[in-house]
Amino acid sequence: MKNPILLLLLAFPLINFAQDDIEKVKSTVSKSEIEGHIYFLASDELKGRQTGSPENKIAAQYLGNMLRGYGVKPVADTNNYFQKVTLNTTSPFENAVLKIGDFTTSEIVTLKKINTSFSGSLVFANYGLAEDYKNLDVKGKMVVTYSGTKDNSNLRFAFSKIQEKTALAKEKGALGIIEVNSINDRTWSQLEHSFNGEKMQVPEEKEEKTNDFTYLWINDQKEEISKFFDTKNEINATVTIEGIKEGTVISQNVVGMVEGTDPKLKDEYIIYSAHYDHVGIGAPVNNDSIYNGARDNAVGTVTVLSAAENIAKYPTKRSALFILFTGEEKGLLGSKWYVNHPMIPLNQMVYCFNSDNGGYNDTSIATIVGLERTTAAEDIKKATTPFGLKAIDDPAPEQGLFDRSDNVHFAAKGIPAPTFSMGFTAFDEEITKYYHQVTDNPDTLDYDYLLKFFQSYVLACRNIANNPKTPFWVEGDKYYNAGKNLYKK
Repeated sequence: MKNPILLLLLAFPLINFAQDDIEKVKSTVSKSEIEGHIYFLASDELKGRQTGSPENKIAAQYLGNMLRGYGVKPVADTNNYFQKVTLNTTSPFENAVLKIGDFTTSEIVTLKKINTSFSGSLVFANYGLAEDYKNLDVKGKMVVTYSGTKDNSNLRFAFSKIQEKTALAKEKGALGIIEVNSINDRTWSQLEHSFNGEKMQVPEEKEEKTNDFTYLWINDQKEEISKFFDTKNEINATVTIEGIKEGTVISQNVVGMVEGTDPKLKDEYIIYSAHYDHVGIGAPVNNDSIYNGARDNAVGTVTVLSAAENIAKYPTKRSALFILFTGEEKGLLGSKWYVNHPMIPLNQMVYCFNSDNGGYNDTSIATIVGLERTTAAEDIKKATTPFGLKAIDDPAPEQGLFDRSDNVHFAAKGIPAPTFSMGFTAFDEEITKYYHQVTDNPDTLDYDYLLKFFQSYVLACRNIANNPKTPFWVEGDKYYNAGKNLYKK
């Protein structure tokens, strides 16, 4: 039997080291500083930090100055904290109308943004799937369908069918699709804000205009449009979408670094990332039109600032790269731009510890989307316990959250990349009443909980960055082979 005293003596340096890191975290992460940052970033004056807006640039300057003040350095060969991001833009429409006889509606969401002037036949094709086109002539006409499928009308599922339905309709010679929905007013307002607003793309992704195709959603809660097809499957109508214009906007990622202390491990970098943009200004709700984005994602942004302050003061063995992305709400654009234009080679990035949030409904936990998908899971779990929290994995896999935040672009390149989020156990009413709503304001947050949450994140950062073993994907993960290719394993 081994000597228990000897075992204790051998373990003592590790215990002492862990305790030392806890004290380092406590010394730099404070509730008052968290509040100060969030109240500024999610203030009315920043008008929702819309990508490309002057207020978005003010937020970027603020973040760059914070990094400078902490002692975080610009990436080598640069003299500032900003990576220019060039985006192509498509403006909102100025007018959108569907007219059938005396019936007119403007409750339209443009899923594909092109100007349209159509006068002709609408053909009803049920759900717009392959079997629905049997015996239908849709060439030169527009197709009217229900969204989703007969068995699944869930909005997320309906979006997933758009590409398939578009390909089928184009193959049959149709000029566009009008999908008929029955959606509650609050959700419809969110859709209008998301899709009818300005659209942005990185230039590499810009859609070709050689084959214009209109794709609209119409909200038909009273089933007025559906009734036109009760006795026939083809009617005459006009569709008008006017005023859409194309342009370019310049935005910016905010980037800084701290060199590691270990002669060998400092060549490996941990990315600490979050997006700082939000959705800007939308339709007024109770006389409030500013989507402040306190949870999404001022909290995540300040989480990364807290890591930057701590690691700049107490550097870790591995080097740190802090990236605050623009354009996440426009389609993960800042992170897409970064992986296509990395400032340090991607094969030196051994982990991306992203922080993104929609809300929280359990202040006893931190939810890490992708927790068990990397070998750093224990480092993260051990970081939450000292601050009275428990780390759990994604409780809502049906939402596809791992692939809906900036981490996914790094994961696709092979870099292990979970997302550290506030505690939630389901996408319930407590989440949706704030998610992309004007109600997501700084004064609705629990800052006692956030202190524990931030401290847990920063300690997890330290644990991962100081672990002698380089983190990687768990074997069998969908991104495991991409990681082997990136790191030549």
